[in-house]
Amino acid sequence: MLLEWWSGTECVIYTDPWAYPKYGKENAIVVLNHKFEIDFLCGWSLAERFGVLGGSKVLAKKELAYVPIIGWMWYFTEMVFCTRKWEQDRKTVSESLLHLRDYPEKYFFLIHCEGTRFTEKKHQISMQVAQAKGLPSLKHHLLPRTKGFAVTVRSLRNVAAPAPDNDLCALVIYLAGLESRALNYVSAVYDCTLNFRNNENPTLLGVLNGKKYHADLYVRRIPLEEVPEEEDKCAAWLHKLYQEKDAFQEEYSRTGTFPETPVVPPRRPWTLVNWLFWASLLLYPFFRFVVNMVSSGSSLTLASFVLVFFVGESGRRGAGASGGGGGRGPGGGEHPDRSPESRGWRTASHPPGACTGPCA
Repeated sequence: MLLEWWSGTECVIYTDPWAYPKYGKENAIVVLNHKFEIDFLCGWSLAERFGVLGGSKVLAKKELAYVPIIGWMWYFTEMVFCTRKWEQDRKTVSESLLHLRDYPEKYFFLIHCEGTRFTEKKHQISMQVAQAKGLPSLKHHLLPRTKGFAVTVRSLRNVAAPAPDNDLCALVIYLAGLESRALNYVSAVYDCTLNFRNNENPTLLGVLNGKKYHADLYVRRIPLEEVPEEEDKCAAWLHKLYQEKDAFQEEYSRTGTFPETPVVPPRRPWTLVNWLFWASLLLYPFFRFVVNMVSSGSSLTLASFVLVFFVGESGRRGAGASGGGGGRGPGGGEHPDRSPESRGWRTASHPPGACTGPCA
């Protein structure tokens, strides 16, 4: 809601037209790069555009569970939290993920394998670790943390327990459960590589101030069968994936575009209607309070209200002037705006080769 309807930020998805019809129709692990302040909002926007935001989950730091309102909401919607201490997380994360096998709705499970947002200082330390481990250097990413990804894949993969022997009743129950799990298991990994046009360096404050950004998101669908089951092989696979992501980011920094066909999924008006309903319901007591205060005619009360409003507005404008704006962002060159066409779903206007109809 905040990204799409308030700031008007548009996200063009580059993807294989044969994979596109499957998005939102299957459960998936979404691997996102972590380079911008609002990349998590772009991940939520991706889930919303394909109608699975309500059931989607994220692997997040445990400290976020204590953030008022948002953290509490995440806790009660069964987000998966980790302490980033593997000995503690191995059991708790696995148990939380196993609950998703019986989740009744389609979902995306979003994960930032880098573990923290990209900065030059963190990148320097990360590449020192890569060199010590004999791994190739990355220019646009931190070294991915492989254990969390491996346990996620292992927990959400369609792996069935052995069938019971010599017990017809138990066998029937087993087969019924197997059929149910077949509808809920994760069938693919969506490798998502995000960047912004025109060297934009998007900030959360900029979004709150209504600034429009222009995001490009390259999505690759990788069947889960291609991800190795063994932890060491899965780790090697993830490192290779991030080397490929790095190459895509390097190409974007040179050309201002990602491979594959650009598509803009339509916004769903339900999110706006839902937000307006709850905002009206929750803000009604506040507006009643303001109206009663103004109608009371007390000079001291009115002066206090105007002073508080003025101070708050001045602080917002000052913070917006210092923290908003485009700035020099990592990657991304000058690229003309693309004006998507409105249809059932829309394709972005793009250099020759872009699809002009449903890419199915």
